[in-house]
Formats: sequence, C-alpha cells, structure tokens
Amino acid sequence: MSAPQKGSPASAALALRQGRLVILPTETVYGLAADAGNPRAVASVYAAKGRPAFNPLIAHVADIDAARRIAVFGPDAEILAAAFWPGPLTLVLPVQPGGAVCDLDRAGLDTVAVRVPAHPLARAVLEAFGGPVAAPSANRSGRPSPTTFDAALEETGPAAAVALDGGPCEVGLESTVVALLDTPRLLRPGRVTRDQVEALVGPLAEAEADARRSPGRLTRHYAPEAPVRLDARDLRSGEVYLAFGPAPDDAGVLNLSPSGDLVEAAANLFAFLREADARRPAGIAIAPIPHEGLGEAINDRLRRAAGAVG
Repeated sequence: MSAPQKGSPASAALALRQGRLVILPTETVYGLAADAGNPRAVASVYAAKGRPAFNPLIAHVADIDAARRIAVFGPDAEILAAAFWPGPLTLVLPVQPGGAVCDLDRAGLDTVAVRVPAHPLARAVLEAFGGPVAAPSANRSGRPSPTTFDAALEETGPAAAVALDGGPCEVGLESTVVALLDTPRLLRPGRVTRDQVEALVGPLAEAEADARRSPGRLTRHYAPEAPVRLDARDLRSGEVYLAFGPAPDDAGVLNLSPSGDLVEAAANLFAFLREADARRPAGIAIAPIPHEGLGEAINDRLRRAAGAVG
C-alpha cells in the first residue's frame, strides 16, 4: 500500500463515502476513520490496526442532533453533552432503533459509544460527511496512540486513502468514557474527570459491570439463541451453515466470504449470525476460519458466540 494523499475535509468526506479510510486528527489522539455505517469499511479498520478482538468503536458525529439520531438520550446524557461537547467525553448510550451505526462498529451490542470531537478539522470532516464516523486511535494494536501526524502516518498511514494534518493533539489521551445505562459508570478515565462528571450527574459506579461496552476495554459479542458449532465441515439436519470460501449453493448456507476474504467475512459476521439465528435453526455450524490477521478477531468473536469464553 502507498502513502495516503494529504487532503482536505472535502476529500476526506468523499473517501469515507467510498468506503475508504482516513487519518483524522482529533483533540485527543489521531484516529483511523471509516464510515460507521459501512461494515466492510469498519472491518478494514480492524484489519489495518491488527486489532485482537472486535471491541466497540466510538461513533464520532458533528453535533448533538446527529448524536440523538444514533443514540437514545436521557436527562443525564443531555446534561453531560451540554457541558462537555464538543470535547473529550464519550457517552455509551442505548442505540437508537434504525440508527446508522452498524453492528460491527458496536461489536454486536445494543449500545453505542458516541462523541462530538472538538478539533476543527475533525468537525469539518464530520459536517461534510454528514454521518457517524468510527475513528479508533490510528496506531497498530498494542502500540501507543499517535498524537502527531507523522506518528499516525507511521502506524497506519498505508491503509488510508486520505490523511489530514491537524498538528499535535491538544489532549493527547483517549477520551473519558461514561456509560449512562441502568447505573452511570466511568468506563475509562480521561481529560474530563470523575469529579467533573459527578458534579453534574451524581456518583459514578465502577466500570466492571459495563466494561465490555467501552472502546479499549473488554469485549463481549452478540450470542445467538441457537447453539453454535465451530470448525464445522458439514451441514447437519436443521442447522444453518456459515461457510468461508467455496461452498455448495444451498438454502441452508450463508457464505461469509466465497473468495475467502477475511475483511469481507468480518464485515458480514454480525449480520449473518443474526440472519441465521432469525431462522430459528437447530444450530448454527460455522466453517473453519484462518487464525492469522483479522481471522484472530473473527475467531475470538465466534468463540464468544459459542460460549467458549466468558
């Protein structure tokens, strides 16, 4: 892959609409951005980062009205958004039915992490694009988050079509994450402090119960009601088969990627599991998936769907 084009908000928005990736400056860290409604584009982010599991990603939006279109806002959410947006605070909220953020961005959860960034270039891109943008830190998995343009290019620049230079990041630390579900919880500390949040909405519980919902924390994935059989090489009576690679053209087969493309398989994974489960099968059989690259994350997701890990 070649180096990305150094572009403008307009060229970045165009690239996002085309399903391509963008190096995006925010006030916290540089992000590797994709259309949050496009599962294949989101899968490309995971692949570029070498992310080990499908953690939920933050959906960045231009303003609170855009946030309300993808998330359900209660009184506490309205208070915190008014106090800290635009800025380095992410809210984890119930997902708005019919919202534009895809399952893969949300890791199959019924919640969505949403933020309105303060960086002028990020806001210009979001306004030009007109939809939610997934933009996890632009580092390869396990490495420090980039806070300069050059560091972002070094980490994941070759995966991006366009890169925007916004100078050094003002905050330099990932956003504070607060879940406002049954009980308000601090899932990840950041520039917006616990004391600042508690002054407005009262005491925050500890993270553990909802940590899986936070970007950069534990992961939990959608588990079908039907039993899941992994590394299956055949289709048994009453099952739906999730194939990978060449497979028979059969009504009981959903093919994650006929060509054996891991990015395509990741993009289809949540939707196909839901479709399979909606058929109320006796079970869901899943073909062997390679473990290298993005396959590691896919297999992690499948083990969780099968109840093989906690």
